[in-house]
Amino acid sequence: MIERTLAILKPDCVRKRLTGEVIARIEKAGFKILGMKKVKLTKETAGGFYAVHKGKPFYDGLVEFMSSGPCVPIALEKENAITDFRALIGATDPKEAVPGTVRKLFADNKGENIVHGSDSPENGKIEVAYFFSDRELVELG
Repeated sequence: MIERTLAILKPDCVRKRLTGEVIARIEKAGFKILGMKKVKLTKETAGGFYAVHKGKPFYDGLVEFMSSGPCVPIALEKENAITDFRALIGATDPKEAVPGTVRKLFADNKGENIVHGSDSPENGKIEVAYFFSDRELVELG
């Protein structure tokens, strides 16, 4: 089934100048990029996006980190996008990630782990809509 997922190249990815490398890996894995932009999240915007985690011990640090510098949200589409993207990026903790995955290769730790990926088809739709209007998404055919 064709699914949409949201990738966010996080501030550590941008700071390390790895955006091109990570985007190339995403495209080589067969994902279609429907929309992409560089943004600097405010604490309010980051907090709204991660509202599902509000009250958890890592929430404040996550919001602080995600608003610490520019990031690159990317709307992606592919057959089985959620599962395939999560396999491409690897486990949240790079120490537990499979060799060759984005996080194993480039992430420093569980908190600064280079990239976000949606965890379900439903959240993929919600998360893409958080950053992109329908008119900003370009179908490639």
